[in-house]
Amino acid sequence: MDIARSDIVKASAGRDKGKLLFVLDVEGDFLLLADGKTRRLERPKRKKRKHVVFQARVDCRTTEKIRSGDRLSNSELRKTLAQLGGDGNPDQEG
Repeated sequence: MDIARSDIVKASAGRDKGKLLFVLDVEGDFLLLADGKTRRLERPKRKKRKHVVFQARVDCRTTEKIRSGDRLSNSELRKTLAQLGGDGNPDQEG
C-alpha cells in the first residue's frame, strides 16, 4: 500500500523505532513525520519511506486537518495517536 499524507506509520529504524507518527507531507522518497511530542509540527522528522511501516488510514478530525492544511496543534496529534496505539506506546499520550 502506498503511504499518503495523513496516514499513520510506525518507524522501523532509527531512534524513533516503534513509535507511531503522522505523515504530514510526502516529498518523493521522503516523508515528513510528526507525533506532537518528540517530533512536533514545527520541526517534523524527514525520514525515508523504506524506514517506516504503514499502520492505518483513519478518518477523524485530525486527518482532515492535515489533508486540508488547516491549523493543527501538537496536542491533537498526541491525542489521536494515543487513542490508536494505546497498547504499545504509553509515551505517546498527551
